[in-house]
Amino acid sequence: MSKPPAAAGGVIHDATGRTRGEVTIGEHPAETVDVPDGVTANGHHDAAEDGGVVSGEGTTPAPGAGWRSRVADVLDFARRQLDGDSEVDRFGFDPEFNSRVLMPIARMLYQQWFQIRMQGLAHVPDAGPALVVANHSGTLPIDALMLQAGLHDEHPAGRNLRLLGADLVYEIPLLAPLARKGGHTRASRANAHALLRSGELVGVFPEGFKGIGKPFSDRYQLRRFGRGGFAATAIRARVPIVPCAIVGAEEIYPLIGNAPALAQVLKLPYFPITPLFPWLGPLGAVPLPSRWIIEFCPPVPTSDYEPGSENDPAVLADLSDRVRGTIQRKLGGLLAERGPAFA
Repeated sequence: MSKPPAAAGGVIHDATGRTRGEVTIGEHPAETVDVPDGVTANGHHDAAEDGGVVSGEGTTPAPGAGWRSRVADVLDFARRQLDGDSEVDRFGFDPEFNSRVLMPIARMLYQQWFQIRMQGLAHVPDAGPALVVANHSGTLPIDALMLQAGLHDEHPAGRNLRLLGADLVYEIPLLAPLARKGGHTRASRANAHALLRSGELVGVFPEGFKGIGKPFSDRYQLRRFGRGGFAATAIRARVPIVPCAIVGAEEIYPLIGNAPALAQVLKLPYFPITPLFPWLGPLGAVPLPSRWIIEFCPPVPTSDYEPGSENDPAVLADLSDRVRGTIQRKLGGLLAERGPAFA
């Protein structure tokens, strides 16, 4: 069966040679994704594939068939990963690997370590392209993973968030392939536009390293949103912007200092010093179990902008400031709603 790329996670290159249909997003053609039988749009497997016999009354497992089916399924998944037969899109996103390997790891943090409450999911469209714009914080970009996990698990359509990442991510040998398999893509206007044209839900953090590297004394005070690149992207693609406020990440690694000399040697934007790191070694890298609220705000439409507005600095500054102001006001409200970070 075929699913729209926004649900199934991208424009897929099928190693088996299966054919594809086409759907139209706006006036632009977009390919559909062939999802293997028994796999839902976000990579989960249907219960009917778990060794059961399907009837009009439901599914009745055959004796002893359930565990054999699960083991065979795991072995088949491992074989396809090792043989390079898994289905990926042009950016390397592997929806099945993401749902079966990466998201369960993120889910443990989301559900069992942090106390995360997600609100405003109705503002995130069930299908089609949109640009999620969020504040960034926490010394390490764990907020990006939690945002991705929450949408994957809690959104009614189980949407895959395609995050745009900094160049540094793709210069680290082990991290780069995992990031690509998880749907992360090097941040650029061309990549963002290609994903949106394919009907994807795209996530950006306009503060960049300035957001995650700010001192604890400046927590929840937004940094400058770059030069309006996300605004230009949204206007050009004529997609809505969904502002998103994240409260909780600032407290996981309270940044009390920076070692610029070490950062320069390691070619990092900064080297964080927290109350626990580097003093406790690897143990100091364990994030503190703070309480989180992630809330999506009403979408900001861009379809009414005149052609060429994406090249007007005044228009971009105005739209960028509107989105930034929305997130900053929401952060203030969520901090009051949450109360103490570790209660």
